[in-house]
Amino acid sequence: MSTQIHEAFPYLRVRNASEAIEFYKLAFGAVEEFRLSEPSGRVGHAELKFGAYTVMVSDEYPEYGILGPAPNVSAGCAIHLHVDDVDSVTQSAVCAGAKLTMEPADQFHGERSSKVIDPFGHEWYLGSKIEDVSREEIQRRFAAMFENH
Repeated sequence: MSTQIHEAFPYLRVRNASEAIEFYKLAFGAVEEFRLSEPSGRVGHAELKFGAYTVMVSDEYPEYGILGPAPNVSAGCAIHLHVDDVDSVTQSAVCAGAKLTMEPADQFHGERSSKVIDPFGHEWYLGSKIEDVSREEIQRRFAAMFENH
């Protein structure tokens, strides 16, 4: 391939982008960088910073086949945020209205992680590094989980 990819941005489509933007600010500390809104208030495009990373958000545009997932149901794709304190961020997300689907727990791959679904149907894995683990050791631990199955 002769073209190089320089960046990739998740682009979340939601049923109410203005509410989603406020949720992401409250739950994850996102910072709104830019918003294009129609006179009706429908958000055509917004950019949020999650630390150094950009996540784009828009309202649904059913007339163009642009639809968000059903609320509180996984969209089939997830975003994984590495954070300093997974327990605290998980609590913030749940207090802001996310549905907790996996309690924070230490994982075999050296991370403490949890999972939530936001009120707009997007799934978020939250994780904090707790241990340096080689890829080989992660594979060994993963395989060991299936030895008695």
